[in-house]
Amino acid sequence: MERSEIFDIAHLRHPIGAPVAPERLRELVGWLSPADGARAVDLGCGEGEWLQELLLAHPGTTGVGIDHMLPASAARRTDERGLSDRVRWIEADAATWDDGAFDVVLCVGASHAFGGLDATLGAVRQRLRPGGQALVGDSIWEGTPSDSALAALDVPADAYPDLAGFVRAVRAHGFEPSFGHVSTLAEWDDYQLSWAGSLVDWAVREAPTAEDRAQALAAARGNRDAWLDGARRELGFATFVLHDVATDVRD
Repeated sequence: MERSEIFDIAHLRHPIGAPVAPERLRELVGWLSPADGARAVDLGCGEGEWLQELLLAHPGTTGVGIDHMLPASAARRTDERGLSDRVRWIEADAATWDDGAFDVVLCVGASHAFGGLDATLGAVRQRLRPGGQALVGDSIWEGTPSDSALAALDVPADAYPDLAGFVRAVRAHGFEPSFGHVSTLAEWDDYQLSWAGSLVDWAVREAPTAEDRAQALAAARGNRDAWLDGARRELGFATFVLHDVATDVRD
């Protein structure tokens, strides 16, 4: 199985692609205020739920979703919601793709595409028009990570900041948070157990070959074990609505 197929199946029941509940996603999107005719881009859009919720909340906005492994389910849900004429899905590298400046830039859970939070904020800044808004979400440490957490995730201790470090990085790039959400343990459990569970369900009921079944089960077990054996209660996730304050837009 291709990696994109595994991720598509894993997110079947949790298409948000981050440990954020649907009501929290809508609350975060509700803090964005694009004017009619605004353009939005979602960098590393995955299943496209963040961008679609933005378009549903703001009927005068159009959007572009960028991901190097774009699942077919994103376009399908776009059709079901009547958004097909307002969104384009483009399979491309979000780190190098460029189509000018946007009024709103979304990037949630996709910092791996840019090489970390600092580079992600730089990419958001590059693609945001002066005075625009952004919504950025990324992993954080809830405290000093243990050796078991680092081993389970296979990352160094400086892979993620703590919450205060996240805010410092945001401000260093000329942004100011207007609203933020730190994912709860329940949101994390829902996300991780749904991720693994969707793969198990597909492997047992729908896998066309024994090899596909084995690959799906292996991916489910690996992800679940990493969460339960080390990352749980240590790996966090924060999402912020950001305003560009580096540019004085009052004049």
